[in-house]
Amino acid sequence: MSGPKDGPTSPGDGTTGRATLTAVRSSPPAPAPEPPRRPGIARWAADLAMGGRFAVTGGRESWARTIMTAVGVGLGVTLLLIAASVPSMDSGRNERNNAIAAFGFGEEPKPGPGTIRLAMANTDYHDKDIQGLVMAPDGDRPPRPPGIGRLPAAGEMWVSPALKELLASDEGKLLRDRFPYRTIGVIGDSGLSGPAEYRYYAGVPQEQFDRVPSDYRIDRWGAQDTSGDELDPALVLLVVIGCVVLLLPVLIFIATAARFGGERRDKRLAALRLVGADIHMTRRIAAGESLFGSVLGLAVGAALFLMVREAISGASMMGLSFFTSDITPSLPLALAIVLTVPASAVAVTLLALRAIAIEPLGVVRNATPKRRRLWWRLLLPLLGIGLLAPLAGGFGASGSGGSDLKPYQAAAGAVLLLIGTTALLPWLVEAVVERFGKGPVPWQLATRRLQLSSGTAARAVSGITVAVAGAIALQMLFASVEAQNTEETNQDPNRAQLVMNMNVDNGAQARDAFARLGAAKGVRSVLGVTEASFSDPRSKAKDPAYIPTDSLTVADCPALRELAHITSCRDGDVFTVTADPEYTGPDHAFAKPGAQINLAFDDGIPTPDKPTLWTVPRSAKEVESRQDPIGAQRSGILATPGAFDVSDLSDPQAVAMLRLDPKVPDAEEYVRNASATIAPTLDVMQLTSSSQSSEFQAIRNVLFIGATATLLLIGASMIVTTLEQLRDRKRLLSVLVAFGTRRTTLSWSILWQTAVPVVLGLALSIAGGLALGVLLLKMVGEGIAVDWAGLAAMTGIGAGVILVVTLASLPPLWRMMRPEGLRTE
Repeated sequence: MSGPKDGPTSPGDGTTGRATLTAVRSSPPAPAPEPPRRPGIARWAADLAMGGRFAVTGGRESWARTIMTAVGVGLGVTLLLIAASVPSMDSGRNERNNAIAAFGFGEEPKPGPGTIRLAMANTDYHDKDIQGLVMAPDGDRPPRPPGIGRLPAAGEMWVSPALKELLASDEGKLLRDRFPYRTIGVIGDSGLSGPAEYRYYAGVPQEQFDRVPSDYRIDRWGAQDTSGDELDPALVLLVVIGCVVLLLPVLIFIATAARFGGERRDKRLAALRLVGADIHMTRRIAAGESLFGSVLGLAVGAALFLMVREAISGASMMGLSFFTSDITPSLPLALAIVLTVPASAVAVTLLALRAIAIEPLGVVRNATPKRRRLWWRLLLPLLGIGLLAPLAGGFGASGSGGSDLKPYQAAAGAVLLLIGTTALLPWLVEAVVERFGKGPVPWQLATRRLQLSSGTAARAVSGITVAVAGAIALQMLFASVEAQNTEETNQDPNRAQLVMNMNVDNGAQARDAFARLGAAKGVRSVLGVTEASFSDPRSKAKDPAYIPTDSLTVADCPALRELAHITSCRDGDVFTVTADPEYTGPDHAFAKPGAQINLAFDDGIPTPDKPTLWTVPRSAKEVESRQDPIGAQRSGILATPGAFDVSDLSDPQAVAMLRLDPKVPDAEEYVRNASATIAPTLDVMQLTSSSQSSEFQAIRNVLFIGATATLLLIGASMIVTTLEQLRDRKRLLSVLVAFGTRRTTLSWSILWQTAVPVVLGLALSIAGGLALGVLLLKMVGEGIAVDWAGLAAMTGIGAGVILVVTLASLPPLWRMMRPEGLRTE
């Protein structure tokens, strides 16, 4: 037949075949295939570019996902750009405020050709603060404030654009009576802190300054010392935590937006595996698709920022306004946003795809998922607590340079604690929903959906979870800092509502001023007090500055009863006051019945060489001092007009305490108009029981504005997230409707599907917020105090946002449940 099976095909004795076989068996083994090399920059760039092309040319589904991503990222980028503009907004306002400052520093210059005499003439109108200065030049070369062409002459004034508009409107009709000046121009931008500021410069005659309580001279405009005082450590902590709480939800939402349309995208990636792409290449292509959406989101965010920038400029909120040129992002922060947002989109996509098996025949996502690990989720909040705990009780303590890092340490600890709280949410949702079982049809539809994709549901509420947790902690810190920065004024607004201090030359001027104020509409009564100082003529002190002094107060009986505990009072009575030793010294008891006092003073210094003596009547009654409505206590002598002629007082001071009729609207404005007829610089002070520091008020206003913007972003972002999820389920919803499922059933299932993660997220945010709040209170040395009302309000706001988003998603949900959704191309 034929030769051996393994032998050579050529004829012969078989030797050649055996030799060949031996040679083959003795040859060295073939080298093993080299492992695939890690892709280089060129490979990465090519795959990312391919993903970008798929985002553009992948049809309607790809465009829908790209637009969703761009809108979501754009909303977050807009808020980040606004936050990046805060440094330039603050510096722009500070530079202009320093340029227009008109306060005397050091020794006041003597009158000369280059000096100008000033007095503050601020006033209030409804809820508007109006900054004003009255001025009169001393010579022919006076300095002029920024923003005006020339100094106003007597009877003229420059006004800001906002004040000019107010005076010309119907709203400012009552205000026009307060300014007896002719408007000659509008103050330019360089002379204003913001476009919505109410400011004016008015010219008055030199002699009108005689009625001004305090005036001063300057020879140049602008603050010389701009360093300012450092903020209180508690306020610094409030600013740091406020920035973390406001910006962290934005960053989390940007990361969430990069995963929009993930399920449909992953199914398209299976086709790439079918044509030969490996798993790493498909991930890079998916990252390129997200990268394109995030870059487009940067453009959307920049466009929205420019629109918001125009809307912000000229607008006023909580007394703050900015010019368009101020709202410019800091260059380093803007570059960080431009680089970080696309990089985070790529990183989030790659991390999300590590748990997904994309095979040529489909995506293994709906199989039984691997349980989420808990240990690393607990590690994040523990690291945050580890950073915050060492700062307990010593955040404001000075050290050898270490205190400069404490704000950064506090910010890092808060970020880790809040992110750890958010990271726990997917594990918590998965652990809870897997135990759900029987129930109504809407409940079963909702729980089954949550069991299949609990991560998507957790991501939808992650932003509101971290926002509520941070808001609860911030509220606890805010309440503590507010208590530290709030002082009791000892004023009693129930006894009097307005008070004015006036310089008068004699008693006739005081009586005229009291009469004008009493004739103002809405004034029930005027408690007019005229007072001056007197000294002890028996003193042996060689230096007049060391002669004991006290005060003589002249008023009618109703006013005197507000100053001392007086049971019986008639015109002609005199009282000696026994004051609290806290307010008086041991030398103030020389004004006794029958004693002589010296009324002569020169620039606040007694003149024993040229005395004006007056004898205290022996019939004077001793009374105990009483805290007046302003919160002060008087000592010395109280006299009625029938017992002492006010014209005998040297350099008297008049004080008017007014009681208003609450039934008369704008009663305060009528009083301010009446005060302007007495003196343009007369300060009308409103009595309040407490006052807060200006720094705290400014921080509170900025945090309120930022919280409003963040809340609006969270609401808008959740609407976008919900619409994206509904779009992914469009066909499934249409199938259910085609099989006869009622719309109400599906609507309730959507509500339950949203409510379960929300309830779990709010519970987690309460725990995380309380933990962070306790640590923050320990850092500022305060005891643990939970503002339960504030906590309930924050939780209610978070739940309200979810409810509004759910209701807003119902109309598109009903449109997607139409049978036309079964069509495909």
